[in-house]
Amino acid sequence: MEDDVTVEQTRYVIIGASAACMSAATAIRESDSCGDITVLSMEQEMPYFRPMIPFLISGKKSEPEMSLIGNGPFKEPKIQIRTGTRVTSVDTDNKTVTVGNSDSISYDRLLIASGSNPFIPAEIKKMSAEGVYSLRTLGDAKKIAARSSKTRRAIMLGGGLLNLKTAFALLERGLKVSLVVYSGQVLSQLMEPDDAKLIHKALDRAGLEIITGCDIKKILTDKDGVKGVVLSNEKKVEGEMLLIGKGVSPNVGFLDKSNVSIDRGIVTDEYTAANIKDVYAAGDVALTIDSLTGKKNISGLWTNAVEMGRCAGFNMAGKQTRYCGVAGILNATQVADISFVSMGIVHTKGAGYETHIAETQKAFRKLVFSSDGKRLVGAVFIGDIERAGLYRYLILEKRNIEKIKKQIINHQLHYGHFLQ
Repeated sequence: MEDDVTVEQTRYVIIGASAACMSAATAIRESDSCGDITVLSMEQEMPYFRPMIPFLISGKKSEPEMSLIGNGPFKEPKIQIRTGTRVTSVDTDNKTVTVGNSDSISYDRLLIASGSNPFIPAEIKKMSAEGVYSLRTLGDAKKIAARSSKTRRAIMLGGGLLNLKTAFALLERGLKVSLVVYSGQVLSQLMEPDDAKLIHKALDRAGLEIITGCDIKKILTDKDGVKGVVLSNEKKVEGEMLLIGKGVSPNVGFLDKSNVSIDRGIVTDEYTAANIKDVYAAGDVALTIDSLTGKKNISGLWTNAVEMGRCAGFNMAGKQTRYCGVAGILNATQVADISFVSMGIVHTKGAGYETHIAETQKAFRKLVFSSDGKRLVGAVFIGDIERAGLYRYLILEKRNIEKIKKQIINHQLHYGHFLQ
């Protein structure tokens, strides 16, 4: 009689529970049906679809509708998800993760998908008050929604896309909203100042007050919390709620005593592996290659996190999969009554790119070509976004476009050109 053979299960540990995590867990399960997967999340909620946060605030979506467990593209893998669990350190020599003060979890393969922390200006950190919120998590969104039910006016700091969408969520709830932006424009990561003029007009039509070129100097309070702010130009703005959305930084503080290489984010190779054996990183905590510029960069896009996480999951399970990197920025959405698409390289000042701009009262289009004019490397469409998908294809595929460049510039591109 033959002895029973015990097969040791691989222990997978994933730090973080958002897009990259769930995509990685799904990929691991596809390749390893019996490995032990443990997900560690410092949030109290189960994994959810983060881009829906503004819809929760507006009341258009409920918390269950945001779930990633058994919902949408992510089928529920058989994994242990530990919510409310903060990772304090990682010991890559002994392959352990410490949570809380002393609880230690051993791993064979580790994925760090811990995401980002909201950036809170130092001066605001010193002025804590009831009604001041960061804008990052579902927990934040629930507090904001609760506060907005007894608030008439809200102040928001930062002009990024999440802030704009949240501003409109609050407008839909009947609040008056003032948006304070230090730079001279909104969406500065997605387009240049002249590109954003139509966006600003649309925001103004919708009733959003935009205050540019200023920062918050002081928070005014009363017994109920926030009642307004004083700006750097000494102007006072009234509001019973202050939302901070001034960017993020990778959540890597728990790696301070580890040997994991960090340069802004966790440095990864083309297989999403860190510099330590059996350690991987994905999502907006990972520094990866930008295929358009050849430079290392961090992508905050949900879609990139999903793709990166999937590659990491396969590699952790032994199925070697190359991650091709991000391709600049890519955002396609609507704010107020205007749609826009921003993709690839869009900041061109002093960079030697060839740029072509066409604009009307209702539409704006900017095309960015490589310095030799042979490739389309970026584009911004505002108002009229028809055929933007064709331009995206040319950017991602790095096609030589010399033969169809005239049609591209004149917005006469059609599917037939891809057969040439």
